Amino acid sequence: MKKVLFFIPNLMHGGAEKVLVNLVNNLDRNKYDIIVQTIFDEGVNKKYLKKDIKYKYIFKKIFRGSTTLFKLCSPKFLYKYLIKEKYDIAVSYLEGPTARIISGCPYEDSKKISWIHIELNDEKLLSTGFRSFKEAKKGYESYDKIICVSNTVKQIFEDVSGIKENVEVLYNTNETEDIIEKSKEKVEDIEFDKNTINICSVGKVIEKKGYYRLAQIHKKLIDEGLKHNIYIIGIGEDEYRIKKYLKENNLEDTYHLIGFRDNPYKYIDKCDLFVCSSYREGFSTAVTESLVVGTPVITTLCSGAQELLGYNNEYGLVVENNKEGIYKGIKKLLDDRELLDYYKEKAIERGSFFSKEKTVKAVEYMIDSL
Repeated sequence: MKKVLFFIPNLMHGGAEKVLVNLVNNLDRNKYDIIVQTIFDEGVNKKYLKKDIKYKYIFKKIFRGSTTLFKLCSPKFLYKYLIKEKYDIAVSYLEGPTARIISGCPYEDSKKISWIHIELNDEKLLSTGFRSFKEAKKGYESYDKIICVSNTVKQIFEDVSGIKENVEVLYNTNETEDIIEKSKEKVEDIEFDKNTINICSVGKVIEKKGYYRLAQIHKKLIDEGLKHNIYIIGIGEDEYRIKKYLKENNLEDTYHLIGFRDNPYKYIDKCDLFVCSSYREGFSTAVTESLVVGTPVITTLCSGAQELLGYNNEYGLVVENNKEGIYKGIKKLLDDRELLDYYKEKAIERGSFFSKEKTVKAVEYMIDSL
């Protein structure tokens, strides 16, 4: 039985944290002794770990300056004093500090895997958590396997790092059956207007998710007489700015920031359209989940979008990553209910491609091949 460590900063409400929990919960316990370790013992996703998954942490709370502090010590020192144990396979499940720490694993017969979830578009981004680009490149070169969540993420990583060996793509694991079951639950805290189009999105309410520009697009469409509601499920530091804009423009009755929800799927299911307005994504968990639920999707052109929806909009609309692109895409679907119904059918068809069984088997095959 292989002893496998999955190392991540925390288990908060992000997409990577969620799909890690999905993955470890479904790996074969007869083949792997699984340990999840976090730097900080925080996050809503911790409670979803199955009871037979060993969990441990280094620090109880997140503290300021931790990233800088970690850079003061060498990767080998950090591994020795923070990870301590020897594993058959040590996985850094995010870029940044965990990638640097695992790169310092001193055991020659331990295999190391680094998971890349975002577009590391330049040397500065690729060096996040490391002292320099030179150190980052050396650190990533020490890994036996680098896993990227989409072909775009892989291509960008290879171009920026210059590393071409042992880099492959594996799609994120989603609890597909569980998602479908939860999507059928009743929504009791919101009364959706059945006489208009209801649009939703799920994600951290931070700048990169594009919810502020989505509010501006919403205003333009409302001003043109195209009635619709938008519901944003999530929390984050961009809430104040968006709420201020909504108040100033009398949009509080049609653009709703409803906060974090344990079960976002029942809201996605009751809406007519899911929108991903992000400036950047790795491989959107929320878009994948929407396809599984069977809700039509419109997304900006960012990493993974065309892999999810097709290179010719076969399974949903991929639009230019700017306000005009999002505006035109939403307007097109608000104006054409037949097209919206068509994409509902295509969403269901595409969702089956990302079944839990397929993605878990692919990861197990990769681990067994090391």
